Amino acid sequence: MNKRHIWQRFIACLDPVLLAAIGLLLLTSLVVLYSASGGNWNRVLLQVINILVACSAMWLAANMPLHYLMRVAVPAYLMGMALLVAVAFFGEITNGARRWLNIGVTTIQPSELMRIAVPLMMAWYFEKNEAMLTLKNYFIATLLLLLPVLLIARQPDLGTSIMIAASGFYVLFLAGISWRVMLTFLAVAMASLPFVWSTLHDYQRHRILMLLDPAQDALGRGYHTIQSVIAVGSGGMVGKGYLHGTQTHLDFLPERTTDFIFAVYSEEFGLLGNLVLLCLYLFVIARGFVITAHASTYFTRLMAGSITLTFSTYAFVNMGMVSGILPVVGVPLPLISYGGTSMVILLLGFGILMSIHAHKKLIQT
Repeated sequence: MNKRHIWQRFIACLDPVLLAAIGLLLLTSLVVLYSASGGNWNRVLLQVINILVACSAMWLAANMPLHYLMRVAVPAYLMGMALLVAVAFFGEITNGARRWLNIGVTTIQPSELMRIAVPLMMAWYFEKNEAMLTLKNYFIATLLLLLPVLLIARQPDLGTSIMIAASGFYVLFLAGISWRVMLTFLAVAMASLPFVWSTLHDYQRHRILMLLDPAQDALGRGYHTIQSVIAVGSGGMVGKGYLHGTQTHLDFLPERTTDFIFAVYSEEFGLLGNLVLLCLYLFVIARGFVITAHASTYFTRLMAGSITLTFSTYAFVNMGMVSGILPVVGVPLPLISYGGTSMVILLLGFGILMSIHAHKKLIQT
């Protein structure tokens, strides 16, 4: 077998359209990260390593036959739940939150695993009961979602718990839950808001209040929002130029390599740059919907739709948070923010999308 055939087999399950858009976003990540880190090549190199590891995970997922995905759904969910319980009892406390678990050679954040495991488990459950879905099935699926969400919210990690709740909700929605039931859930959720408010930690309440008027604590809890909004607005139409963002390089902007990297991008590339970035995100989302529409089985449609909608939610929440229209909840900008675990989980999800697209012809419809 010559080198050309080896290469063709290597990339056979990768979707070139989706891969190209993801590649442009990852390249953007490295470019913006260099500026956001003040020209720190070590940080850029670490992000390159994160990307390589994440791309390896994406390739493995893309080459995984669909029946293997169904086989790992239950074990992945049960392992994730076991790790979340272990975090509750033995997790390391950092900045007042118990989110990490020391496993000897390294520390892991089990909540990240649940971003994939929860929709995977719910899609598997609906696939097994597709022939006759009743209200009982939707209730059980909701319990499968609520158990990890409540454990993660208890850590506390409000941002991750909201994102996982969103991914599970998308599975319920795509599974055909009736509008009557959805409105009932919404009414119950609205009625429980006073109770939810009472269970929030003080810093979480302040984050929500700061959304209404960040100037009331401009040098404290409202600082992040004020500085990010200044950075986004000061970029104007075409931005201040690459490496010339004053909010960034004068150290006014906090968490600029992670949660607030979009503010760095906006300040240096302006509105036009933001439009280009939005077009890239919309292209990835649109491609995800195309794959969802052509998925061959009920299970793959639910998974593809949930992955695509969750990705779009991550982008919307981060941009809204940085722009001051949503509370600060610690959600990174997908494929752009610095980070290893989130990058791996995101590209693992896209690998599943590619597997769904590549193997659909092998499934009898």
